[in-house]
Amino acid sequence: MIHVFIVDDHKMVIDGMKLLLKDEATIKVVGTALNGEEGLVEIPKQPVDVVLLDINMPGMNGIETCKELLKLNPDLKIVAISMHKESSLIKLMLNNGAKGYVLKNAGQDEVIDAIKTVNEGKMYLDDTVNEIVLNSVLKNGSEKVTSPFPTLSRREKDVLKLILDECTTQEIADKLFISFGTVETHRRNMLIKTGARNTAGLVRTAIEYDLTK
Repeated sequence: MIHVFIVDDHKMVIDGMKLLLKDEATIKVVGTALNGEEGLVEIPKQPVDVVLLDINMPGMNGIETCKELLKLNPDLKIVAISMHKESSLIKLMLNNGAKGYVLKNAGQDEVIDAIKTVNEGKMYLDDTVNEIVLNSVLKNGSEKVTSPFPTLSRREKDVLKLILDECTTQEIADKLFISFGTVETHRRNMLIKTGARNTAGLVRTAIEYDLTK
């Protein structure tokens, strides 16, 4: 029996994953958590073989959670479950110890296959992710890589420039004609992409690597 723990900040996603796995005789969902901090507390309390881990979560993001979980238990097999398709972010997650990466729109067979594959000590990337990584390797073979981080979107750079100008979240929203919540989403995505723990860390990283270019 493979004991699985799910960490995702959306209960609907957790319920969907549990539904996908409920009829698989060799897999048992032993627990869930709505954020990384809760996962770090609950996972060590029970036998867990595989963790299905969201990346984009408030507070401790999936990359940081992955690193901390593996410090507690290096034998854990972690599969990232995400909608992010940037090759740099995929590789960042894998470089920090994840054994698999599956997009959230993956089917039941792919999720089950991912769990069984990583539980055997092998790496698993779903077909779409595998193609993204392969194309990135081929592309970067002829391009100079100037930053170790995933590329920021144009809108993320717009938000970052205003953060560097010391604008408040509401001021950024007003200047860019977007909602307060959208600004926070862009900020959270940039924290994930850079591995920064907070806005101060994001600012330091942005200046060091000139991320607004």
